Amino acid sequence: MIGKTVAEKILSRVSLRAQGPLARDARAGDLVIVPISRVMVHDSVIDAVMAGMRELGKERVWDTSRVAVFVDHAAPAPTPVVADSHRTLREWVREQGIATFYDAGEGVCHQIMVEEGYCEPGTVIVGSDSHSNSYGAVGAFGAGMGATDIAVALALGRTWLRVPQSIKVTFSGRPRKGVTMKDAVMRVVREIGTDGARYACVEFHGAGNLPQGDRITLAGMTTEMGAKAGIVVGTPEAPDWLFPDPDAAYANEIRIDLTALEPQIAVPPRIDQVVDVSEAIGQPVDVVFLGSCTNGRLVDLRQAAAVLRGQRIAAHVRLEVVPASRRQFEDAMADGTLLALSAAGAVIGSSGCGPCLGRTGGVLAGHEVCLSTANRNYKGRMGSPDASIFIGSPYVAAVAALTGVIDDPRPYLEATDDEFAALVARRRADRPERGAASVRSGDRSRELLVAAARSGVAMEIDD
Repeated sequence: MIGKTVAEKILSRVSLRAQGPLARDARAGDLVIVPISRVMVHDSVIDAVMAGMRELGKERVWDTSRVAVFVDHAAPAPTPVVADSHRTLREWVREQGIATFYDAGEGVCHQIMVEEGYCEPGTVIVGSDSHSNSYGAVGAFGAGMGATDIAVALALGRTWLRVPQSIKVTFSGRPRKGVTMKDAVMRVVREIGTDGARYACVEFHGAGNLPQGDRITLAGMTTEMGAKAGIVVGTPEAPDWLFPDPDAAYANEIRIDLTALEPQIAVPPRIDQVVDVSEAIGQPVDVVFLGSCTNGRLVDLRQAAAVLRGQRIAAHVRLEVVPASRRQFEDAMADGTLLALSAAGAVIGSSGCGPCLGRTGGVLAGHEVCLSTANRNYKGRMGSPDASIFIGSPYVAAVAALTGVIDDPRPYLEATDDEFAALVARRRADRPERGAASVRSGDRSRELLVAAARSGVAMEIDD
């Protein structure tokens, strides 16, 4: 018999435990009913979730110790309507007796779920947010679901799933200075596309020994590929059985050589419209956002501070920094990282989703251009549908804030003080008017031009 992928092993193991000896091994395409280790719910959907439970005739969650609730998406509340919804949520949490509750300012649900150890390797965890795939950072099968399915999960403690086929992504080599795992996963999105992993599980090989934050970035961004789940193989938290068999069957296999990888940029309005940073050099920006469940951790803030320490951001740029959790916030305060970013001109927001989804913390105006470290850049994601969002790493974000344009961060990290000052001065002096930029020719430059033009960013090809 053909071996199993990680997803097949997890769903086989938990479905057998749930259904007894009559249950069969779970293979890709099978339908299974599985017990849930934990359900995550956040403020954006709580009203619909509560309504769903009422429609089911259920007043109580199945296990108050297995439910985690967060106020992070529109927090602190930006409007009276949202404030009323938050009040209702807090009352519901108290009435239910749910102990695992994180109010506004504590951080992004996904970061806390992994950071605080709520994600058990080899179990199924569902959340009311599409980026619940993030829990695969520690070997859990994390999946996002809509309000109705979350209501059922809260009421019954189980759900049904179709066992996904799997895609194998293997990393080799080591990234060079200035290249991060955000660049690596963006390259994977570039290869797979936004629906190339639809309802699949993306397995990451060669990444198990990475820091937890990098693994969260990898697993979480499988959502942008259309995946049902994303799992990093061989993490320190994984038990012995949580590895794919050598003869497991995969729908697709992708290899990424990290040594040869350049910083990557996603061009609006698609997250899979990814190019090497060299094709976007000179693109002017108005706003830089450093944060989100993808890149709001201490390591990300330190990367930005490595560029900005002792400097001042460009006069025409706003830099918004939002740590992913209170722990990350406090650690960044303790080591001086936040002080360095603030001294450079950054606005520091309370831990949460912040501007990522355009509900609080500084939304984009019409025709503004943003360089974001988050995970999505479709029209209207961070505010006005007339704004444009480029996605990049914290290093790219810091250089954009410093110079006012997108640039390759590697020369800045290798430069002497005099060379660094000259780089900054030249980029600032060459910055075109907002909304126009020069894009270098290359295999994908024409595609870049078309995508940017459609999103309202005027660009010129420089042959």
